[in-house]
Amino acid sequence: MADLGVGQDTANTIYTDSQSAFEVARNLIFHALTKHIEVHCHYVKERFSAGEISFAYVPTQDNLADLFTKALSREKSKAFRKALGLLPFVD
Repeated sequence: MADLGVGQDTANTIYTDSQSAFEVARNLIFHALTKHIEVHCHYVKERFSAGEISFAYVPTQDNLADLFTKALSREKSKAFRKALGLLPFVD
């Protein structure tokens, strides 16, 4: 945010339901399994270690973003739409 000229006192929080992504970003040790990770992932690791971002785990069953990224069951889709205050296309 400083690059954009916006001051900020706290770290940006990234909410994720991927525990493996969280661990890869948190663990600064190089592993053979992570050697092909793209450059932007290393950027995230650097920002995390600098304290500019933080991570928070969101259980999959509570992740409202899944409504926009995954095929969901009718029940889950309806519950997420309701949680976001969205109206159904048809009843």
